[in-house]
Amino acid sequence: MDAINHKLNHYFETWMGPRDKRVEGMLLLDTYPPTLALTAMYLLIVWLGPKYMQHRQPYSCRGLMVIYNLGITILSFYMCYEMISNVWPSGYNFFCQDTHSSPELDKKIIGVLWWYYFSKLLEFMDTFFFILRKNNHQITFLHVYHHASMLNIWWFVMNWIPCGHSYFGASLNSFVHVVMYSYYGLSAIPALRPYLWWKKYITQLQLIQFCLTMCQTALAAIWPCGFPIRWLYFQISYMFSFTVLFSNFYIQTYKKQSSSRRKERQLGSSASTNGHANGTPSMEHTAARKLRVD
Repeated sequence: MDAINHKLNHYFETWMGPRDKRVEGMLLLDTYPPTLALTAMYLLIVWLGPKYMQHRQPYSCRGLMVIYNLGITILSFYMCYEMISNVWPSGYNFFCQDTHSSPELDKKIIGVLWWYYFSKLLEFMDTFFFILRKNNHQITFLHVYHHASMLNIWWFVMNWIPCGHSYFGASLNSFVHVVMYSYYGLSAIPALRPYLWWKKYITQLQLIQFCLTMCQTALAAIWPCGFPIRWLYFQISYMFSFTVLFSNFYIQTYKKQSSSRRKERQLGSSASTNGHANGTPSMEHTAARKLRVD
C-alpha cells in the first residue's frame, strides 16, 4: 500500500507540481486512495441501494433528516462566517489572491477549507436518504455527478491550492447551503411544509453562485497573481458544467411544471363551462399537486 501511495503521489506531483506541505497530517489528505475508496463505496451504494430497497417499505428517516440538515446548516454557516470574517479585514485581493499571504491567516483558511472538503463526504447522506425513502427519481445524473466529483476535486484543491483564491467559491457555496439545508430540514417536518415558499429560489441562487464564481475566477486569469492558472481554467469549466446541468434541471422542474399547470387550469375551466361536473377537475388537480409536493 505504501508503494502504491508513493507512486500516486509521485505521479500527481509530476503532473501538478509539489504538494502544499501545510496540509500534511490532516485527516484523509496525505494520500488519495481513502478519498477514492469512499467515492467508490458511494457509487456502489447508489447502484445497489435501490435494488436492496426495491421490495422493502420505505423508511421515514424524519428525525434523522432534521438532525442531519440542521447539522449541515450549522457547519455551512460556520464555514461561511469564518472565511468571510478572516478574509474581509485581512486585505485578501478579490481579483486574485495567491496561496501565500500571512502564515497565520493561511493557516486559518486552510483549517476552514478542510472542513469544507470533509463536508462533501458528509453530504453523501443526501443520496442515502433518497435511497432509504425510495425517492429514486431524485437520484439523477446531476445529483450523483455533483456529490461524487466535489469530494475528489477538493482533495486535490486541499493538497495543491488550500487557501488564497480557493476561498471564494467555497464561502459562496457555504452560504447557499445555509439556505438550502435549512429548507430541507424544515421540510422534513410536515406541519411546516405549507409555509416553505422558497424552494424554487434555491436553484436560482445556485445558478447565481456558479456565475459569480466563474466571473471571479476569470478575474484571476485576467489579472494573474501567481495562483496556478490551470486551476483557474479548470474551475471555470467545472462551474460551466454545473451551470448547464442546473439550468436544465430548473427548466425541467419549474418552467415545464408551470406550463403544465397553466394548461391544467385552462382545461379545468373549459370543462366547467362545457357542462362537466363542476369542481371535479380542480379537486383532482389539487390532489395530484399535493402528491407531488409530499
